[in-house]
Amino acid sequence: MSGIVGIGVDVVDLARFERALDRTPRLRERLFTAEERVLPLRSLAGRFAAKEAVLKALGATDGIGWHDMRVTSDGEGNPDLVLAGRAAAIAAERGIARLHLSMSHDAGVAIAFVVAES
Repeated sequence: MSGIVGIGVDVVDLARFERALDRTPRLRERLFTAEERVLPLRSLAGRFAAKEAVLKALGATDGIGWHDMRVTSDGEGNPDLVLAGRAAAIAAERGIARLHLSMSHDAGVAIAFVVAES
């Protein structure tokens, strides 16, 4: 029987996020994979919120790198999560079989909500 193992939500202020990226140019490389880095600011903010929400849903952050979590899109443009490395290992240890992701951005903020299901 499947059930909810964890949930996570995060909100990112777009202007603050943009200032952080401008102040620290290497931050973009540290937080995002090469495929993600080419996206517009609002999409990057949504992906950052998604990665933060994943950490909360997993319930553990020990050793997880930002590149261990990647937001992709399915054939219809819906967001999906791909875990690798330590993030994938923690998900397996906790019996997480599926992560559900919802993202949105409006009025200067980006938000992501993740549900971890066994």
